[in-house]
Amino acid sequence: MGYVTKKAAQRFEEKKAAIYVRVSTQYQVDRASLPVQREELINYAKYALGISDYVIFEDAGYSAKNTDRPDYQQMMARMRTGEFSHLLVWKIDRISRNLLDFSVMYAELKELGVVFVSKNEQFDTSSAMGEAMLKIILIFAELERKTTSERVSAVFVSRANDGIWNGGKVPYGYSYDKESKTFSIAEDEAKIVRLIYSLYESEKSIVRVARIMNERGLKSRAGSDWSPTTVHTILSSPFYSGTYRYNYRDESNAKRFREKGKDEWVLVENHHPAIVSPERQAAVGVILESKRYNKNATYQRKNVHVFAGLLTCGCCGSTMAATTDKVRADGWRPSMYICSRRRKSEDCTNKYVSDVTLGPFVLNFFANLIKASNSFGRTTSIETLEKKLLRGEALSHVDHIERPGLEELYNHLRSGFDEKCFESPTIAATESSADLSERDLLLSEKRRLERALNRLKTIYLYGDDEMASKDFNIERERITKALSEVDSRINELDIANAFDLSLSDEAFMQKASQFILTQQLLDKRYVNYERFIRKIDPKIVKDFLNETVSNFCIKDGLTTSILLKNGIELRFSYKTAE
Repeated sequence: MGYVTKKAAQRFEEKKAAIYVRVSTQYQVDRASLPVQREELINYAKYALGISDYVIFEDAGYSAKNTDRPDYQQMMARMRTGEFSHLLVWKIDRISRNLLDFSVMYAELKELGVVFVSKNEQFDTSSAMGEAMLKIILIFAELERKTTSERVSAVFVSRANDGIWNGGKVPYGYSYDKESKTFSIAEDEAKIVRLIYSLYESEKSIVRVARIMNERGLKSRAGSDWSPTTVHTILSSPFYSGTYRYNYRDESNAKRFREKGKDEWVLVENHHPAIVSPERQAAVGVILESKRYNKNATYQRKNVHVFAGLLTCGCCGSTMAATTDKVRADGWRPSMYICSRRRKSEDCTNKYVSDVTLGPFVLNFFANLIKASNSFGRTTSIETLEKKLLRGEALSHVDHIERPGLEELYNHLRSGFDEKCFESPTIAATESSADLSERDLLLSEKRRLERALNRLKTIYLYGDDEMASKDFNIERERITKALSEVDSRINELDIANAFDLSLSDEAFMQKASQFILTQQLLDKRYVNYERFIRKIDPKIVKDFLNETVSNFCIKDGLTTSILLKNGIELRFSYKTAE
């Protein structure tokens, strides 16, 4: 009998199983491994678990080293809708050999109340011993995968040393004969490769080369426009000078490739016909190297593009790509963002925007927003709110915020959401309901005390009946003390929420960092972006913006709108130059 969690025992009366089968190689597929798994799992579901309602998900030819598998992703998406009561697999390593991936998936299944069943492992994970056994099995499964991967890598390196191509995408400019296992020059594409080299030798800019290619109507093999990245690949790859290069990339991180040390590279010269001479490619390589920023630095810190992924072009609607600006005299190297469409062609005329102007605008706006939400009261007018939002030198060139978005924000603040005004509904929903309830009561009490204090002052100064100074001072002190106690308790709840000990380490650090960032923004009348970003980890600011903002729209170097996570969009109108 396979192992079954007890989390979803109450759902057994509505049983529906997701049956997941996987093999990692064509060899296994050909040996009918998938049909065998499928048939035995169907029978197990019917006769051992009493489940006749099931859906089969198959991933043929995919490795279990990560979860980037189409049917697995589809299955998990349907699992989250509550469709299934059981997940049934042949063995644990069919679904994952990565301990971290499996742990994340298993925790989610328990949260969803889904029973996880492995046909060929016989233990119950509802017990502490069962949980420990599960982790031990995963550790050995991952060890086996890594050992196998090392053996396979050694074989491929050996083949490369013998001049045998290990497969992959055939480089642009070449064709490959599978029978003779040799490369030949595809002359129609080779002409384009030579043109790229000629253009770069004269222009010395991969951006301008890509633009010229696109203006001439030249397309890549896939029929798409040329990008600076593709141009750089052709200029920097030794393949075009006849050299086969292998084992130069560290692919341990599936989402990001890094170069290995050159002592680990496999280089086979005169491996195939060259399109450009080695001397010409070496000369181009010198130009490419000279164009790199900070090439003489003792170390290069990875640049964090704070606004990457959040900017769209206000002219054509394309995303704005991040790159690095020039290093300033004081060593600061800001990011700059340019329309991705403009990088490829001149169809879009939108200007670039830099951290130098974007950073001060955004941070000072959010500092103003946090302060405005904290000081918002029933007597605050929409005009007062707008003045507070546009306070400071960084926003002095804004004429006004367009009325629809401003009114929506104003109504949102009036409803009592306070500093959570820019959080998404999902984030707000995860807050502790008990804390929210107490906080709402405290805010209500705070407003009552503030009204009482105002009435007391009015009676003392303008009332028909005189009020003794002593009585006024005693009553004012009582109300002020009560206000102080309420503010103190509200602050305690905010800190408790920011430093929730039930959070994971990563979530804890993220919330703590954002709390500290918010406090720092509150403490400053004007935020000097350069000093601020060099003092604090830029990733904290980036995470803060990703939590609060869906999109910034940029036109001619100006921020024309900010779309908050809660759906409120604030549009800015600027003063005209006199």
